[in-house]
Amino acid sequence: MFKRSSDSVLNQPSYTNYWVSRILSNTCFQMLSVAIGWQMYALTHSAFSLGFVGLAQFLPMVVLTLVVGHVADRFDRRVITLLCLIVEAMIAACLFAETFVGALERFQILLFAAGLGACRAFEGPASSALLPQIVRQDLVQQAVAWTTSGGQAAQILGPSLGGVLYSLGPNYVYSTVTVALVVASILNGFIRVEKTIRVHKRVSMQSLFEGLVFVYRHKVILGTISLDLFAVLLGGATALLPIFAQDILHTGAWGLGLMRSAPAVGALLMSIVFAYYPLKKAVGMTLFGALAVFGLATMLFAVSTHLVVSLIALFLVGASDVVSVVIRSSLVQLQTPDEMRGRVNAVNSLFIGTSNQLGEFESGMVAGFIGAVPAALIGGLGTLVVAGIWMYLFPSIRRIRSLSEA
Repeated sequence: MFKRSSDSVLNQPSYTNYWVSRILSNTCFQMLSVAIGWQMYALTHSAFSLGFVGLAQFLPMVVLTLVVGHVADRFDRRVITLLCLIVEAMIAACLFAETFVGALERFQILLFAAGLGACRAFEGPASSALLPQIVRQDLVQQAVAWTTSGGQAAQILGPSLGGVLYSLGPNYVYSTVTVALVVASILNGFIRVEKTIRVHKRVSMQSLFEGLVFVYRHKVILGTISLDLFAVLLGGATALLPIFAQDILHTGAWGLGLMRSAPAVGALLMSIVFAYYPLKKAVGMTLFGALAVFGLATMLFAVSTHLVVSLIALFLVGASDVVSVVIRSSLVQLQTPDEMRGRVNAVNSLFIGTSNQLGEFESGMVAGFIGAVPAALIGGLGTLVVAGIWMYLFPSIRRIRSLSEA
């Protein structure tokens, strides 16, 4: 077992409340996504309706990006997160009530999905920008690692728990989520932050776009955020897993389940390692090295014809991705002044969400034209090329030796 050091962020009550609240919130979102999707399909038996559910959750993040960042910088981030958790609990309670009386329709599901997406759009940047107000700067990397591990645990636990509870009935999901979000709200209320003096500038088009301008002018932040966009956009092979399971590895649904879990398990274990053993040296080169491993592991998965090899490759994909995520998130947090963190984290959230969504779309389109194996192989190679180009375009990232230097 790892031994927790005296400087562990988990010894700080405010961070512990923040961490558990984030785990509950993310787990509940995964559970709601499963339940809403299943219930929509049960009502409509339409794949298009399922697509609209995903679109309803994603569109608010795109539309509200500039607004949510400005709000996170202008108002108390803890209060914003609290309000989002309360509204999400109310949405779950409404889903419970509508399902209980048998009045839930397609339009209502889409409306609730959009409301949930809007809450997540506000909650993400506010909670991310809140983190450096809770822990010391020298503990930011450790805090990001623990927060990432909690997020990975939620991605593993949420869909599974949601599926099990939904098999008993959708209201088992909605009632559990409602209670869990209330608990998350209470924990959020116990978070204590450093007092910050906010300059309440008049809302203008200039203030709304300041986040984008700041990212563009600061090369380390621009490089780290855009690196995620293009690396994940090209290297995302997870959308192709059903094809590999059925047509290449011939494993069926059970093999697909293992392959979907492997990256999350790798990510979870690596984030825990990072939490106990923070990176001290060669931060910039480690970032590019992790991307190289990500690309090579994706290529190994592409050419593998054995399930065990494929699972090892996917494990490495998840583990290397977390190394990249922790370093990039830490750099963004440390390089951004507090009064800009909301807007910068909003831009970061948009880039991450866009890369995940478009990455799956890109992989599916390329696989449709040339096949799944060449598509995944080209995606992994594309990640290697992006890492090399970004090392050349952003030498300031490559030269970063430590996060304290950043």
